[in-house]
Amino acid sequence: MRHFLVALLLAFAVPAVAAEAPKRGGILTYMIPADAPPSFDGHREVTFATVHSVAPFYSVLIRINPENPASTDDFVCDLCTEMPKAADNGLTYTFKIRTGVKWHDGTTLTAADVAASWNSIVFPAAGVLSARASIYTMVDSITAPDASTVVFKLKFPTGAFLPALADPYAFIYKADILAKDPHWYEKNIMGSGPFKFKAFELGQSISGDRNPDYYMPGLPYLDGFVGIYAPKESTRIDAIRADRAAIEFRGVPPSALTQLQQSLGDKIEVQTSDWNCGDNITINHSKKPFDDVRVRRALALAIDQWHGAPGLAKVATLRTVGGIVFPGSPLAATRAELEKIPGFWPDIEKSRAEAKRLLKEAGAENLSFELLSRNVDQPYKYIGAWAIDEWTKIGLHVTQKVVPTGPWFEAMRSGNFEVVSESACQSVVNPILDVQKFLPSDVSPQNYNQYHDQTQVDLYNKMLHEPDPLKQRAEMRDFETYTLDTQAHTLMILWWYRIVPYRSYVKGWKISPSHFINQDLATVWLDR
Repeated sequence: MRHFLVALLLAFAVPAVAAEAPKRGGILTYMIPADAPPSFDGHREVTFATVHSVAPFYSVLIRINPENPASTDDFVCDLCTEMPKAADNGLTYTFKIRTGVKWHDGTTLTAADVAASWNSIVFPAAGVLSARASIYTMVDSITAPDASTVVFKLKFPTGAFLPALADPYAFIYKADILAKDPHWYEKNIMGSGPFKFKAFELGQSISGDRNPDYYMPGLPYLDGFVGIYAPKESTRIDAIRADRAAIEFRGVPPSALTQLQQSLGDKIEVQTSDWNCGDNITINHSKKPFDDVRVRRALALAIDQWHGAPGLAKVATLRTVGGIVFPGSPLAATRAELEKIPGFWPDIEKSRAEAKRLLKEAGAENLSFELLSRNVDQPYKYIGAWAIDEWTKIGLHVTQKVVPTGPWFEAMRSGNFEVVSESACQSVVNPILDVQKFLPSDVSPQNYNQYHDQTQVDLYNKMLHEPDPLKQRAEMRDFETYTLDTQAHTLMILWWYRIVPYRSYVKGWKISPSHFINQDLATVWLDR
């Protein structure tokens, strides 16, 4: 793990920041590249649109150190008082909770709220969606024996637990609200974070005011913030150029960075990072002929990733060819390993010939279908247009349907699609848990392929329980080959590259390999 940390710190280059005394006051205006979040509930949602909208209002139990967000094992307390040591042979973690923390309504937060929130994430009630419940299969129970103590009991020891606990969506909610209505937080906001909710205008903006009772001494520095929704890239870039907004935290393509630098010179700064987001094409197994593995393999074999990546990297937030594991991880496949998998063959003509053969064998050589895509320029529309062009080269007829974020998620969750362009975006780099996205739909709520596959689940569980890193890596290859080749359950396309330009007066924020991490804005300040 240590050598991996060093490699990540070198790869995720963050500009050196001179020691400056933070200035207080001001309103940070930033762009959110979506029309609106599907809901405000972090336990339910998986989109940055929710985190970028509401993370400033909430607390979490632990987090990646905001001063070292590129790390994979530098965890710090938020609501706890100190990071605990594992007890009971790695099966018990006891957290002491800060005293005197106030909810934004003035009442006192206790360990009961923390335990209730985590129980809703790990053991959701019937009819309640928890997008990450499958991540916490190692958790046996979560209790609050007193007002300042929370105890997690595990079924088996695993080094994946603490990184999973630092999930930035794991907002702490009020226990009594959850007890009365577990869906309340989908449409309402009330937390204990650095900012208090001010206003929300659907499709327009969300805003917050400084929480004067925030428990972190001296924070936040800002008087408040305004997040402006704008799905069109040109709108967001124009806003930053005209200083109507200071930053877009998600990331922009190289061409947008060039535009801003040419227009604004030293008034613009930039941070870059490899991005723990892999684009994938999700295929609905419940729709014919996509229930046929030959058809799914043909879709993968048609796409020339090795030659497509350099061109896309010039116009989109895409760069690296990779499998289901973040390319910077020791568990990731090498190029030689990838080239054995459909969609990564080095000889694209041979690959497409095989795709045509499979389609003919399956009786689907004249296949027509609709590719559902998200109404976000980067990188969904680019991926969709590219994939469609690649599929025409094996005789397929595909149209792209672009919809807003809410309907996009609803279609995936309801299974009302044939093929969809989406992404496997994770927060803390934690490969064993990150690949749960690719487990069957009845195991992982984040998988929309509509299938069950016990063999795949068994391969995953074997890997999850393996303590030896070398054996674990070999088991990851087995899982990856089965998922992308043997069953072709999904298609991995390209991994993203994060480029965040911002007005030079924005200080106190550091980029991470995830656009979900470090978004509560508590340490951000304005030098003007």
